[in-house]
Amino acid sequence: MLVCVPVEETGDDADFGPYLAAARGHVTGTTRLRPASEATTVRAEGGEVLLSDGPYAETREVIAGVDLVEAPDLDAAIALASLHPAVLGGGAIEIRPVWK
Repeated sequence: MLVCVPVEETGDDADFGPYLAAARGHVTGTTRLRPASEATTVRAEGGEVLLSDGPYAETREVIAGVDLVEAPDLDAAIALASLHPAVLGGGAIEIRPVWK
């Protein structure tokens, strides 16, 4: 799950209690990301490596963190994501399966 929040709302004031209780046993890894303003984007063009400061794309929301979740199906992942403080606070969760 990619945790997406509006740029101006990347603070620590969210209540994670209900989400953490529901996620226990399902989340296998999680991390917060530094602000998008600290990102470096790497591209290659014509055999040359090009670097640019900032995120890959300028968007209204930023990816603030990543939760690696084991869920039996998409419905279970959606149920868990719906409890995340980012969703409850007006942000979004993007759910993506991983390659096995």
